[in-house]
Amino acid sequence: MVCLMALAPLVAAAQDSRLLRMDTTDAGRQWQAVGRLDVNGEGFCTGALIAPDLVLTAAHCLFDSRTKAQLRPETIEFLAGWRNGRASAYRWVRRAVVHPDYTYAGQVSTERVRNDIALLQLQHPIRNTTVTPFETDVRPGKGARIGVVSYAYDRAEAPSLQEVCAVMARQQGVLVMSCDVDFGSSGAPVFSFDGGVPRIVSVVSAKAEVDGEQVSLGSALAEELDLLRVQLSDVQIGSRLPPGVGRVKVGEGRNSTGAKFIQQ
Repeated sequence: MVCLMALAPLVAAAQDSRLLRMDTTDAGRQWQAVGRLDVNGEGFCTGALIAPDLVLTAAHCLFDSRTKAQLRPETIEFLAGWRNGRASAYRWVRRAVVHPDYTYAGQVSTERVRNDIALLQLQHPIRNTTVTPFETDVRPGKGARIGVVSYAYDRAEAPSLQEVCAVMARQQGVLVMSCDVDFGSSGAPVFSFDGGVPRIVSVVSAKAEVDGEQVSLGSALAEELDLLRVQLSDVQIGSRLPPGVGRVKVGEGRNSTGAKFIQQ
């Protein structure tokens, strides 16, 4: 877990909704493009389809926490709409790219959280008409109402929806949110609902504490996602890719926002 201190004043979260476990097809019909990512047969994260063959998730999900090496893409499987032993579509991953400025080894910092995103290209596109990729949108400002769909260690067999939580602060691309997340929620899509249409505006990177209050941290998206698309297109952009991805290991460090990350 991460503890953040000396952050700018936060907007208090008011009337956040509870997690709604979506065990039935009807309950989860709108969210079939959110799926569980089974990673190397040892753990899982959450991911979301943003094109028929592209899944957005957190970069740290792609590293082995013991060896610090990046996992082979073919060891990762995306289970779209996974619930109670069945998925709407099953796809293995063909290629995986992480943000060029993301480094798995080392201290956790605002920069690391901000760049904690990855794109997975599936071996075959998902053309199932019930699995509709999500659009993305600009990151929300402080006080914006958002929602999260995620899996977690204590709800691994069905996704849960928190339809109302809030952006408590935004500093250098990192969203500090009141959303309820846990281990396994890494990579979960953060949604805005402007116009009644869910669009992905961030990706869950980590849990944290602010003044003893549980919060979640979300990565940046807009320009960062464009960089990932360039990498998948095999265009050289002059940045060295990190050697490897798994679970975030939290260290001590300071950054320009004044946030302090300490091991729990």
